[in-house]
Amino acid sequence: MLVRARQRWGRLQGKVVALSFLMLALFWALPEAWARVSFDSPYTYDQNFQAALRYVRVDLGLRVTEKDPAAGYLLFDYRSHESGDRVSPGSIELIPTANAAVRVVVQLPQMPRYHEQVLASGLERKLRTEYGTPPPRPIPSAPAPAPSGSSAHSHGSEHGAGILPPTWQ
Repeated sequence: MLVRARQRWGRLQGKVVALSFLMLALFWALPEAWARVSFDSPYTYDQNFQAALRYVRVDLGLRVTEKDPAAGYLLFDYRSHESGDRVSPGSIELIPTANAAVRVVVQLPQMPRYHEQVLASGLERKLRTEYGTPPPRPIPSAPAPAPSGSSAHSHGSEHGAGILPPTWQ
C-alpha cells in the first residue's frame, strides 16, 4: 500500500513539473501575441485617420469592418500572401498626445510582429507622400513669471490641489 502511494506521488510530481514547464513556456510566448507597433505621427489627427483609412481600404485592398473617427479606431480583416485565404483581425488606433502629435498603434494579434511593422512603415510612408513635410510642432512657451509680491505657495502647494498637470489641460 505504501509502495503504491509513493508511486502515485512520483507520477503526480512528474505531471506537476511538466505542467509547470508548459505554463512557463506559454507565459513566455504570450507577450509576443499581444505585441503591437506604434509610432508618433507629427501630422494632424484628421490627416492620420484619413490616410489610415485610404491605406487599408485602397492601397492594401483590405475590408474595413468598423471605423469610428471620433473614437479614433479602424478595424479591418487582414490577409497576408503568406497565410493564403486565412483572415485575421487587425486594428489601427489613433491617440492624441500632449505634444500635438498623434500616436498611431497598429495591431495584428494573430500575426507575427513584423506584419504590424510593415503596416506601420507603409502608413508612415503614405503620410509623407500625401502630405509632404509634417507641419512644425508648436514650441511650448515658458510660463509667465508670477507678479512681484505674490508667492507660489499663496494658493496651496506648488502644484496646487485640483489643478490638472499640463499634459491633461
